[in-house]
Amino acid sequence: MFQMVKDVLTAAELHELTRIAGALQFVDGRVSNPHSLAKNNLQVDIGQPEAGRAAQIANAAIMRNEEIRNFVFPKRVAAPLLCRYDPGMTYGVHADSALLPVPGGPLRSDVSGTLWLGDPSSYDGGELRIHLGTEAVTIKGEPGSMSLYPSTTLHEVTPVRSGRRLVMITFIESYIPDQTQRELLWTLNEVNALEGYNITWENRTRLNFISASLHRMWSA
Repeated sequence: MFQMVKDVLTAAELHELTRIAGALQFVDGRVSNPHSLAKNNLQVDIGQPEAGRAAQIANAAIMRNEEIRNFVFPKRVAAPLLCRYDPGMTYGVHADSALLPVPGGPLRSDVSGTLWLGDPSSYDGGELRIHLGTEAVTIKGEPGSMSLYPSTTLHEVTPVRSGRRLVMITFIESYIPDQTQRELLWTLNEVNALEGYNITWENRTRLNFISASLHRMWSA
């Protein structure tokens, strides 16, 4: 299951992140995955102070977003990383690593996220393509929006034909590791939020009881 969340970034945050990206040095994206034959992009040199500031801005926006919190149940979020694709660059079909080295110990990647910064009309190609069995979903998000999808999902970035694709990527460890359980809990909470006041208070309380009990049972 995947989700597109609109307006994760404010206009001011989007402007600032774009400004920072324009001032930073980017390096070969394979620095973080040197054995990948599929990866051909650029990522920001994280040793630059402004790179850390960009990550802080994006992380704060992600964590304050109620829709993301309700969908992902975030426990830990990897520092969002600025990535750039110039003409000819791509990232072939892959699944994300299970464990990521971060301060505080390895982070289990349950949900992957792409935070869109560039105007989709400013570049050709560069779509995020998520493979679901024999079908594929192709996404090119609006600036400030975020695509969320299970880290186990096979996905790719199609070749950029012209222009420049600018995004931030991150990986989220969820309190609910199991994808099916996470989807069931999200669906139950959505029904409760949308229909809760159309049923009796007693039944609304029972729904809350079920949701809280499942959350306790499935949390890790």
